[in-house]
Amino acid sequence: MEAIEAERASSRASDDEENGLTRKKLRLSKEQSAFLEESFKEHNTLNPKQKLALAKQLNLRPRQVEVWFQNRRARTKLKQTEVDCEYLKRCCETLTEENRRLQKELQELRALKTSQPFYMQLPATTLTMCPSAPCHASKVTSFAHELLAEMPGKVIQGIWIFVTSDMYGTFEE
Repeated sequence: MEAIEAERASSRASDDEENGLTRKKLRLSKEQSAFLEESFKEHNTLNPKQKLALAKQLNLRPRQVEVWFQNRRARTKLKQTEVDCEYLKRCCETLTEENRRLQKELQELRALKTSQPFYMQLPATTLTMCPSAPCHASKVTSFAHELLAEMPGKVIQGIWIFVTSDMYGTFEE
């Protein structure tokens, strides 16, 4: 009950200050500021009993302690807002750059689609395999079938199959 009465008295005193009976702004000592900071780290809001006890301990009015905590919470919120804003700015820049990259890629794909048919005309070739290595021919044929199976519905008029020299193959046009 005593804490509540002290709180009301403090509020009346602050009302008097707002009505023109202002006092000179009180500067806190380093010790008072450090103690308030430590208290703020423990609890960023105070109930009336905590406020009164802290005010008595620091030889301040409860209203001064209350205002100090309000200001400290506002500073904390402002700093966090600035950090959040910088983070969002970086995210926005990254997304903008990604958007530009994707737009450019889309333009290139559209240009490619309109300038060339989807399939390419390749020259017809014949593959001559060494008769002593028939297993290689089946590997090449198997690969060609796999390649065609991966592209259903695509028109392919000719395919170049590159064969390494160890497969004993030669190309003729």
